[in-house]
Amino acid sequence: MTIWTKSVWLSLAIFFLAGCSWFRSSPPPPQATRLATGIYHVVKAGENLYRIGKAYDVSFDELAKANRLKDPSQIYVGQRILIPGATRALPVDTIAPVEAAPVARTPPAPLETNGEPLLWPVRGAINSPYGARGASFHDGIDIAAPEGTPIQAIERGEVIYADQLRGYGNIVIVRHPGGITSVYAHNQINLVREGQQVSKGEVIAKVGSTGRVTGPHLHLEIRKNNAAQDPLRYLPQLCCQNASDNVAPKD
Repeated sequence: MTIWTKSVWLSLAIFFLAGCSWFRSSPPPPQATRLATGIYHVVKAGENLYRIGKAYDVSFDELAKANRLKDPSQIYVGQRILIPGATRALPVDTIAPVEAAPVARTPPAPLETNGEPLLWPVRGAINSPYGARGASFHDGIDIAAPEGTPIQAIERGEVIYADQLRGYGNIVIVRHPGGITSVYAHNQINLVREGQQVSKGEVIAKVGSTGRVTGPHLHLEIRKNNAAQDPLRYLPQLCCQNASDNVAPKD
């Protein structure tokens, strides 16, 4: 083999090696890293896009866009709705209330079951009341309390949900007599399981800061026939001041 031939073969080898290296180091097409992840939720009776989004912590607009819905208000039982980022199907009817009751100017007498008033789950300042919050609606009240504070069941009942949800963090939902349901969210830890019977005043969780929060507190919801209610309409007045006196002023 002549010197010229060796030079040609050496040049070709360098060219092909460089080409292989270029192909190996090339990044994957953008589409490969932008594939949406999620699951499909099958619509059940009584569900709408707002309730589905609330349960999965995905906005109404995002769901409508992800599913290319021309009329987001018109979905039907059995329809498959893509939930971006979700990893499992959730019981929407249990997690998300049907609707919110209007804010009453004059709260009625505290609700009683078996002749006794409901119990405050924790004691602390209410730093976010029930009602409109910007463009959204706050379905409960936020009660500030130190991390690890025991959370008590407001009444006897059955635990119908105890798990972790996006936005809510660790959450416990208890069904009580008379169509009442209570929700306890952002818990440090849940101390009960689904299907468990709990007594009034039993410690079911501890105050935490899981989910979408800025500090430790208990997010408490009370529902009547699965419609969100203002908890201050149902809980007894605090001994030394009106419950509304604990509400921090809005900005």
